[in-house]
Amino acid sequence: MRTHARMAASFDSDRHTPPVSAQDACDYVSLGRAFIMNRPPRPSSVPWLAGLLLAGLVVVVAFLARQRIQAILFDLTGEERLVSQFKGLTDLSADFLRPRLDLAPNVSVQHADVNPFGVNVFLNEEAEPTKRELTVKLAAEAGFHWLRQEFPWQDIEIHGKGDFEDRRNPPARSAWEKYDGIVALAEQHGMELIVRVSTPPSWSRVKGDAVGTFAPPDNYADFGDFVYTLVSRYRGRIRYYQLWNEPNIYPEWGNYPISPEQYTDLLKIGATRAREADPTVVIICGALASTIALQPAAAPPNNALNDLLFLQRMYDAGAAPYFDIMAMQGYGLWSAPTDRRMHPRVMNYGRPQFVRDLMVANGDAAKPIWISEMGWNAVPDDIPDKRFGQVSLEQQARYAVLAYERARKEWPWAGVINTWYFKRATDEWFRQARPEAYFRLADPDFTLQPVYHSLKAYITQAIH
Repeated sequence: MRTHARMAASFDSDRHTPPVSAQDACDYVSLGRAFIMNRPPRPSSVPWLAGLLLAGLVVVVAFLARQRIQAILFDLTGEERLVSQFKGLTDLSADFLRPRLDLAPNVSVQHADVNPFGVNVFLNEEAEPTKRELTVKLAAEAGFHWLRQEFPWQDIEIHGKGDFEDRRNPPARSAWEKYDGIVALAEQHGMELIVRVSTPPSWSRVKGDAVGTFAPPDNYADFGDFVYTLVSRYRGRIRYYQLWNEPNIYPEWGNYPISPEQYTDLLKIGATRAREADPTVVIICGALASTIALQPAAAPPNNALNDLLFLQRMYDAGAAPYFDIMAMQGYGLWSAPTDRRMHPRVMNYGRPQFVRDLMVANGDAAKPIWISEMGWNAVPDDIPDKRFGQVSLEQQARYAVLAYERARKEWPWAGVINTWYFKRATDEWFRQARPEAYFRLADPDFTLQPVYHSLKAYITQAIH
């Protein structure tokens, strides 16, 4: 259209052109028509602009889609990086070839419909009562309802059987004094205790600590007597007792070969004596550590046994009547709590489903699973030990919230989930460059970490 208009204007305005004959005019018209019909079109800016706009739109859509795709893949694989997410998808595809887990989601489960928010504390290590009080106060302010606290046997029945006086540092005083104070603090702040009973005194073993500080006593009846005394003292004030911790790995069973059968014997005696002292007591099984190790009789520190095999052998040994709640650890290690890959030899936050499936298969579907320790390790780059995985402080804060959210929405058979951990009394782990130091919610000087604040915001919203 533009070419035709320009040519017409040229002919009409050229007033100085000499007159032409009719034939010449026809020839000119013919030449003009031929020129118009055969001339290549003049380049226009409109198609180029449209192309650029379209390309830009494609880039924007691709970017937005990539973010959305990555978010979806994160919810499936628990991985943040796109390459790792696609690797995770291949792992997920393999899950379809494995037998489906029976989680019995519609079975009524006792001790599952409880406040799920708990935190591990080390109040017994705080030398100053004011620091114990501040720890409990901050935990309560964050919204935690449960304090998982060890009452170490060696710190209460210290010098010999039936001897509950602490004479390690003068003046001598009752070994119960500190623990009476811990119980009172929990009550003062409206919190409940999950008391972990472990760590026998050296006098309970002929070889003392040479067989391991955490090794079981030579005579399991001594353990039963201590449990009876402990539960009797706090009858009506403490209801939940966890008998032992991680009996399937070193060093929690000392230098001895790992034995589900022997732990079951210890559990039977402890549970029986606890129920004698208080019929309303609730017994929590010693928390099993997630591991693929198959070397129960190896030399320390390699003596360990897969948690699923350990639990099945416990059932075979008759453990079921002697615990009311199953317990396990819930570390996410290298992936987020949204990781849905299920492989028995892969450790991730979804592992409790394997334990649940095994419990259902053994007729224990009415019991819940409580997670004794849950967390992600924000170990710095300059510490070489990365055995607990590595996340940033931001990821640690975000993952802890997602862990509670997943369990609350998807696992009706899960009860309390105890964050690992609030704080230690000293900076010893930091000085030793131990990665365990970087699970904390607060530093020894009470500097609060991002994960404390994220959990406080989430729990406050969840309980209101």
